[in-house]
Amino acid sequence: MAGEIPDLNALERTGTGKGAARQARRDGMVPGIVFGGDKEPLPINLPFNALLKRLKDGRFKATLFNLKVDGHEDVRVICRDVQRDVVKDLPTHVDFLRLRRTTKINLYIPVEFVGEDVAPGIKKGGVLTVVRPEVELIVTAGDIPEKITVDLSTLKIGDIVHISDVTLPEGTKPTIDRDFVIANISAPSGLAAQEAEEAEEAAAAAAEEATTEEA
Repeated sequence: MAGEIPDLNALERTGTGKGAARQARRDGMVPGIVFGGDKEPLPINLPFNALLKRLKDGRFKATLFNLKVDGHEDVRVICRDVQRDVVKDLPTHVDFLRLRRTTKINLYIPVEFVGEDVAPGIKKGGVLTVVRPEVELIVTAGDIPEKITVDLSTLKIGDIVHISDVTLPEGTKPTIDRDFVIANISAPSGLAAQEAEEAEEAAAAAAEEATTEEA
């Protein structure tokens, strides 16, 4: 289970319609609605500043939240839409979907790298390049993995870690079908330059030898 499902605090909105929504905005709130899950839609208000911060943090629509509304049981939700002011680009309304524990959703799961201290490639001066610090997976709402783990302990310079090399948590799969790269161990810049220079010298020598033979 994911270690931290962030809380999202809201208030139940007593009125509906454009008038209640305008009043909410005047009060520094953003109106929203929670639907799905075989329950009646629940109108809510979210504090504007708290919501804006969440939006600026990024991936708001790909984050599972624990919605807390006074007078109601906590419920897991995911954002389905954020309506914005066409001029100021500020949020004016938010739609959330209630999730059952068996619901399949797309979430970004962080990648943890282990064995870096003993990896042969890194010990020889290789550089770990992380292409994807997190991976978007299809997961079950009631069983979200905290992380996926990549073992670097046997990797050498030039080795590449693809998603197919990783043991994913049970019940999850990537949202992308192709075998994408997560990380690699590249040669240090000095060594890479030396290898390139040696390759050029070898190519020049071979060309010179071929010219001599032709002569």
